[in-house]
This record gives sequence, structure tokens and C-alpha cells, in this order.
Amino acid sequence: MVTPSIDSGSDATHREATRKAMRYLIPLMCAIYFMSYLDRTNVALAKVQLARDLGITAAIYGLGAGIFFIGYALLEVPSNLIAHRVGPRRWIARIAVTWGALSAAMMFVQGEWSFYVLRVLLGIAESGLFPALMYMVTLWFAPQDRPVAVGWIYTAPAIALVIGNPIGGALMQMDGIGGLHGWQWMFLIEGLPTIFVGILLYFKLPERPSDARWLSRAEVQSLESRAVIADHARMSSRHWMAALKRPTTVLIGLIYFLNQVAFVGLVFFTPAIIQQMHVSSPLLIGLLSGSVGIGFLLGVLTLPRIHRRMRSDCKFLWVLTAGSALTAAALMLTSNQTLQIVLLAGTAFFGGGVLPSYWTIAMKRLQGIHAAAGLAFINTIGLLGGFAGPYLFGMAEAATGRSASGFAVIIGAALLGLLIVPLLARAIDNESGAGHTDNPQQRDVPARA
Repeated sequence: MVTPSIDSGSDATHREATRKAMRYLIPLMCAIYFMSYLDRTNVALAKVQLARDLGITAAIYGLGAGIFFIGYALLEVPSNLIAHRVGPRRWIARIAVTWGALSAAMMFVQGEWSFYVLRVLLGIAESGLFPALMYMVTLWFAPQDRPVAVGWIYTAPAIALVIGNPIGGALMQMDGIGGLHGWQWMFLIEGLPTIFVGILLYFKLPERPSDARWLSRAEVQSLESRAVIADHARMSSRHWMAALKRPTTVLIGLIYFLNQVAFVGLVFFTPAIIQQMHVSSPLLIGLLSGSVGIGFLLGVLTLPRIHRRMRSDCKFLWVLTAGSALTAAALMLTSNQTLQIVLLAGTAFFGGGVLPSYWTIAMKRLQGIHAAAGLAFINTIGLLGGFAGPYLFGMAEAATGRSASGFAVIIGAALLGLLIVPLLARAIDNESGAGHTDNPQQRDVPARA
């Protein structure tokens, strides 16, 4: 694991304390985010079987896959307020146990409406997990170290796609055992461990530095003086609504929305794309679908490092957005299946690898309570893109009969993003001239993974 960056004014005690916190906390945070992504996306592997066994069409599937994000988005801010009130450890554990049980209950889907209901409930149960993890980050890490922690946390969903799809594909081959379909076994076996992880976190995840027995008193004071006290000062502001009105916040939110339309649609429809390449084995479908996770992971590990060397955030975003459009267009133009799988990974490389940079760019321009409100607002907008993406992919497949036709959605979303990025650059310049932007000497560096 990479040692967090510490500015020249930091002492050895804080550096050692931060290293310990990274080493202990990040694996626990990654474990729960890994399970959430596994349980959120395993429905993609069941798409073909749900159509065969229950008559769930591509359009129904797309709506059900995306409707998960509606309850998630609407309840995210209230959920995080509860996490602040009762403590993130208890709330994260509650989230994990509840959604693990609901994920396992997906085995009882009988048709269209039960599919919709359980997906909505799953989104409601999981709402607040990511912001609660981000809240934990603010309790433990100094501002210059938070992007590093976020970058590591984002490796969890990427790894979930790499190894989760093959695992799910293997479980799908249990079809007929005990009178259950393969997809029923998959939901059951992948849902139950999440409950266990939630219980484990309740006992193992220290809420604040003062709760950690593996920190010395001096290390606790060092961490809290640079994180918790600063956060307390931010909570006293009465002007958090101003963050929601700033053009940079709105434009970053719109770009993130378009990214999620494309990337979430890609994640939920990749197994169907692979299956239409005349691949029949669920295990092989899962293995080949892992290419998206590999691309995602490579992007998270490399693109933030490149971002550190870029002088212009917006030029960097523009290049990555253009990369998504080009790889998606190339996939639609080729019939070579090996190349198509490579291009699936390439699209995920650009679309997923840019995610830590969105948050870094936003953090540079939001301070105090503006950051708390603005980042939550951006994430809520993005979650709505997570609803729209699978729904649009489902409509595209219903109209053409080809899952890969959803790549037209990726191209369209990317082209719109290319139009918005220059507007963001202009808004950043205007806010900088008006004195709203952070001092360049205090800017966060992009997340490193």
C-alpha cells in the first residue's frame, strides 16, 4: 500500500499514525465496498436466466437494474446524517446486514414486480454506504491524505468485477441442485457473507482514532487535530446551500451523471454482450466479463498518477471522456470478438479510472461545509445516472435485439460530456477570478492508488 503524502509541516508522529490507519482501516472499508458492489451487480450475470425462467425482458431488466439507484440517491443524504448521529461504525454495519439479507432474498424473485420491489429495497438498504465511508475518511485522515484513501477504496469495486463475475458464473452452474435455479444459488451464497462482514465490522471497525487500541495517545491526538477538529469547524457554517448553486459543483455533477450513465450501463450489460458472442457457459461468461473489472482496476491504478502530472484538470477530463467515446465506437464497428473484449476493458479503463479524479477536482474547489454539501450533491446526481444508464441500455437492446447496441448510449453520453467540460473550465476560471477557488498551495493532489 502506498504511504500517504504528508506535507512539509507534518511530523513523524502524524506520518506514522496515518500509515497505521491506512494499513488497518482501508482493508476493512474495501471489504465492505467490495461486497456491496458484488451484491449490486451480480444481477447482470442472471439477466439471461431471468429472461428464460421468469420472462424478464431486456427492458424490464434494464429498469430493474437501474431503479436500484433511485432509492439509493434519494436517501443518501438522510442516511449520512444518521451515520453522523449514531456513528458510522454502527450505521455501516446496519447497512451491510440489511442489504446482505435483501440480496439473498433476490432468490425469491417471481416476476417483473417482485424484481422491481427487491431492487428498490436493495438500493434503500445500501443508501448511505459510500458517503458513510467518506465520512469515516474525514474522521481519520488529514485533507491532503483523503484522496489517497478514496483512491484505495475505489479499487474494491474494480476487484469485485474482476473476481466477482467468475465467482458468480461458477455459482450459476449449480443450476438444478436442490431444485433451485443457478441464479437463486448465486444470490443466496453471495448475500449471506455480506451479513457476516457487517457483523465483523461492528466489532472490528474503530469509529474514531480515540477508539483504536493500536494507536498511541500521541498518534490519536495527531490524527484528530488534523481531521476531526477541522471537520467540527466546518459543521458550524450556515451557508452550505451556496455550494449547491456554484456553477462548478453543478457542472461536475452533470459530467459525473453522464459518466455513470455510460459506466453503470456497461457494467450491468457486459455479461449479456458476452453471451451474445455465442458463449454459453456461465463460468466462461463470468470470466470474460471480468475484462471490464480489469480495465477498471488498471484505470484506477494508473490514471490518478498521470493526473498528478497534468497542469489542467479539464484537459485531463476531456481526454479521458474522448477515450470512452472512441473505444465504444471502435467496439461497435468491429466484429472481431477478441478485439471486442479488449475494447470492453478499454472503455472501463477510461470510464472507471476517471472516478477518483472527479472527487479530487471537486475537493480542490469546495471548502468547509461547502465540501460536505457539494460532494453529497455531486454523488446524488451521479447515482441518478446509475439509474438512467441500465434503463437506456435496456431500451437500446429491446429496439435492436443486440446488447452491444447500448454502446451508442456510451458514445452519446461521452459526446455530451465533451461539450460540458469546456463550460466547467470556464466556470473554474470565473470562480478563481472571483476568489472562490482554493489557494493553489493548499490544493489536494489527485488520489493515488
